[in-house]
Amino acid sequence: MKLYDYLPSGNSYKVRLLISYLGLNYEHVDINIIKGESQTDGFKSVNPAGQIPLLELSDGRRIAESNAIMYFLAEGTPYWPKNAFDQAKCLQWMFFEQYKHEPSIAVARYIHHYAMEQRKSELPALTKRGYLALDIMEAHLADNLWFVVNDSGDGRTIADVALYAYTHVAGEGGFDLTQYPNIMAWLDRFSDHPNHIRITDVPSS
Repeated sequence: MKLYDYLPSGNSYKVRLLISYLGLNYEHVDINIIKGESQTDGFKSVNPAGQIPLLELSDGRRIAESNAIMYFLAEGTPYWPKNAFDQAKCLQWMFFEQYKHEPSIAVARYIHHYAMEQRKSELPALTKRGYLALDIMEAHLADNLWFVVNDSGDGRTIADVALYAYTHVAGEGGFDLTQYPNIMAWLDRFSDHPNHIRITDVPSS
């Protein structure tokens, strides 16, 4: 497999993290989105949307969109439940992540890193929406160790992977996670995995 990726991207990190947890081998191809490398004709010939991550299989087929890639990789593993209800709950949280969570928390992080002068005025609204998403997560984790448990009932699924990616770096977008003890405890639980990697870890491949 070949993963077109940009290390600081939380969406790319989701895929890289799941691949590590599953112990899979792959070739890492760095695409610097800040320098516009995802918008070149060459990259758009493999993904017309001009976005990373992109997974290319050994037979040349390709899958885009981080959560779709994770679904493909997780099927038949403990990270994707077998029963329809828990599968639907996984999708529920993954849609929540892409619709409510990522557009506020990830975008605020991007502005803090790369566009503070140009887009600072967007931060108040993004911060408000981001805290609303964190409130929902905190309430769920008050009574649950994971967002959706695997079939053995004792571990994470790709719903947790999806939400971990940008939550654990929310502080880089100006969010104070110390007021969310349940989220903080979940972050610690999540990262306690023998194959855990940090978002900044350069793949050995």
